[in-house]
Amino acid sequence: MCKVGHLVSAVPIGSCTVKVTVLVGGVGGARFLQGLEALLGLGEHSHHEVTALVNVGDDVWMHGLRICPDLDTCMYTLGGGVDVERGWGQARETWTVKEELAAYGADPDWFGLGDRDIATHLIRTRMLNAGYPLSAVTDALCTRWQPKVRLLPVTDDRCETHVVITDPADGEKRAVHFQEWWVRHRAQVPTHSFVQVGAEQASPAPGVLEAIGQADAVLLAPSNPVVSIGATLAVPGLRAALRSTAAKVVGLSPIVADRPLRGMADTCLSVVGVDTTAEAVGRHYGARSATGLLDGWLVDAGDSAEVPGVQVRSVPLLMTDTAASAEMAREALELAGITV
Repeated sequence: MCKVGHLVSAVPIGSCTVKVTVLVGGVGGARFLQGLEALLGLGEHSHHEVTALVNVGDDVWMHGLRICPDLDTCMYTLGGGVDVERGWGQARETWTVKEELAAYGADPDWFGLGDRDIATHLIRTRMLNAGYPLSAVTDALCTRWQPKVRLLPVTDDRCETHVVITDPADGEKRAVHFQEWWVRHRAQVPTHSFVQVGAEQASPAPGVLEAIGQADAVLLAPSNPVVSIGATLAVPGLRAALRSTAAKVVGLSPIVADRPLRGMADTCLSVVGVDTTAEAVGRHYGARSATGLLDGWLVDAGDSAEVPGVQVRSVPLLMTDTAASAEMAREALELAGITV
């Protein structure tokens, strides 16, 4: 292990073991992990270690099954089984069960589960009901997909994102699960706030705080700042761990040319009063030298940002392929003081 993350100048990793910890959401986080995996040459003979602390705020019960969208997206992507065009779900998916549920008129009818995907949820639910924690269940599921990155749910406890909306059906304010807001309403209803249900009672999953404290670099993937990274930071102890680690903490902007790379991050940011710009998101995270989290902030080559107390660098941030994602990972590690 090379303790280089706290140094000012970049240090070549050579034959040292480098430990990198990444906070991630779903599609964008998974694609960034692919790039990091390629950059470090992770595999049987690699001596480097990457741990992904994965958002569980999107997790939900549907049809009696426990669904973990971000964990599954990372697992399928890194295991070579993701539907590349959609960016989520399994390749070669079929939808027989979804069609049969629709024939029965089963609710919720707005959330579709693929047949292959259901197998994952069945095994997860069976293990959870048997008393295994989500982190152990994730390890078991990964034996099927063999990702070269360690996937670790940020918590084994319930910490779900719910959204306070004005219900279009009756005009009343109510809280709905994030999935209902995102999938059913497409975030197109009056939205007032986000709430992390269960966060106060949650604790980091085994290994999470160690992954941050023992890292040579900690990266915030270009994931949604509010409902991916923000939901992860809602777990008690995460912010303190990020602020106290000896490693540099470097984030990658999910905003390019004042637009989100994927999804509806702009809508989420507007709800919490943050402009959809790379600078505003960097200031939202804040500098570790003050009361925030960042030592470094990567913005797209076409953008500029001033974030007090944070070293900002402009580089290409479009993950057009694995090579582009790997170059983004290289830039992030260099800003953290590690040369690959």
